[in-house]
Amino acid sequence: MTEVHWDVAPGDRPAIPASEQQASSGFLVYTIGLLLAVILTATSFWVVNTSLLWAPGVMAGLFVLAVAQMSVHLIFFLHITTGPDSTNNVLALAFGVLIVFLVLGGSLVIMADLNQNMMVQGEMMNLQMQR
Repeated sequence: MTEVHWDVAPGDRPAIPASEQQASSGFLVYTIGLLLAVILTATSFWVVNTSLLWAPGVMAGLFVLAVAQMSVHLIFFLHITTGPDSTNNVLALAFGVLIVFLVLGGSLVIMADLNQNMMVQGEMMNLQMQR
């Protein structure tokens, strides 16, 4: 007979042995992740549209919900764990985050430089009047 291999992230240690593990456990993990993601998304929309919260606290609430949403995606869908076998996954994630920050930071620097060096509308109107 062939040996059955379960789809387990590196570093994950299942609570039950692989011989007793059912095929539906992976489905259960993804379903829990999906439900948590949907609840966090709905809560974010509620936070923005409610008047029950103090207005300056809305941004802090959205930040907390965004961090929770990222955590759910990293744990349940990308299987980023603290195990020793997921070092490559963490390094790849860190490299991706570095690239995103470099692209965003570079874009902001370029836009700030362009904004500083562009001629203001009032000065342009003065140049047209002098002709």
